[in-house]
Parts: sequence; structure tokens; C-alpha cells
Amino acid sequence: MPIWNPWHGCRKFSEGCQNCYVYRRDSQFGKDSSIIQKTKDFDLPLKRNRKKEYKLQGGGEPVYTCLTSDFFIENADGWRQEAWEMMGLRQDLSFVIITKRIYRFHECVPRDWGEGYENVTIMCTCENQRQADMRIPILLEVPIRHKQIIHEPMLEEIHIEKYLQSGLIEQVTCGGESGEHARLCDYAWILSTRQQCVDNHVNFYFKQTGAMFQKENKIYHVERMHQMEQAHRAGIDYYK
Repeated sequence: MPIWNPWHGCRKFSEGCQNCYVYRRDSQFGKDSSIIQKTKDFDLPLKRNRKKEYKLQGGGEPVYTCLTSDFFIENADGWRQEAWEMMGLRQDLSFVIITKRIYRFHECVPRDWGEGYENVTIMCTCENQRQADMRIPILLEVPIRHKQIIHEPMLEEIHIEKYLQSGLIEQVTCGGESGEHARLCDYAWILSTRQQCVDNHVNFYFKQTGAMFQKENKIYHVERMHQMEQAHRAGIDYYK
């Protein structure tokens, strides 16, 4: 999976941030995750190898962007325009941006955004019902060509039927929480979201179980290396 992290570091923002994997990983190296800084890979989409070829090649998987921060975080306001310009130059690549800060959308898009860049998908994180009801209406309203929802970490059963009925959401992704202090993810919640997607003809992807996964009345402690594998083995992904 190609990843481009133009900046690193974030500020905890809502319930889903409690056990943030960036904070957990940085703490192992004594690093303060609340400090937001540009990375050495800031210009990765434009970097070339010795053969003068782009290091990020088009035609393959989408490029997941800013996974160790939030693309719309205030601290990156001075850098974001240049990042957008690189995405505009690399029309051969598809970029996926995951954000909890969809409310900042209008402050953060480039001047030539219009109805959205064709090669950019924006996924809105909704970890519980409260956040879904605050964020998804904004996601539906703003001009984005490719809109998705992600429940990760999924902290409870979430009902988004009325939002899916809009026909504007291309996919919903679900996943549990990783790490030593992971909160429970119940398979029943995953199945509920899947059924909502099936009923509304929206693609559904079960990404990972998380570390503490409940199925019926049994709780499983799943090692990190097996969380995506177990989700895949469930065989419940749905593509219309």
C-alpha cells in the first residue's frame, strides 16, 4: 500500500484518538506526537529515482495520504497548498485522505478545487454515532468527487442509513482498535454496518478486527499481525 506522509504529528481531537497508534509508536522512541512537522518525504510524489522515473508509480493502488497526522490539521495550513499542487501534477495517481476534521474543509481546499479533484478521495472518520451525526452531514454537503466513510476505531454500533440513502457515499470501511489498551469491537456492529451498505447499494470493506474483538458471546484477543487477515477471512466485504 503506497503511503505519503507529508507531515507527521497530530493533536488528539475526539473519542477515537484516545489510543492513537501514532502516539503509541512515537512514545517508543521518546518522540512527542503533538509536535507537527514536515517530513523528509514531503515532496514524495515528485521524487524520482536514478532513471529519472517517479518513485511513486501510477496505475496501481491508491496513495494513502497523511496517515501519521490529519491532512486538515491547523498546524499544516502553511504547507497544504503545496501538497495539493503535487496531487494536481500527479493525475496518474489516486490519493486517499482520511480526516476527522472535515469541518475545516472550506478553509483547506485549493483555489482550483471546484467540485473536487478527480484523483482525490476523502474519507471521513466516524468512530461513534455522535461523531457520525456531526461529521457526515458536512461530508455530504461539501464538493468532493469521491466521498467515503470509515468507522475506525469502531467504538459502538453506528446507524448511517439516512446518509447512505443520499447516494453520495461510495464506500464504508470498518475496523477495530489496535494496541495494548484497545477498546472492544463487536462483530455485530460490523455486520450491522454491512447490512446498511447492502440495503443502500454502497460498497463495504471490513478492514481489521482490532486487538479485542467480540463475536457473539466470546471475546478474542487478536495479535496485530492477524487482525487484517482475520477480517479478510470473514468474507463479508460487499461490492455492488
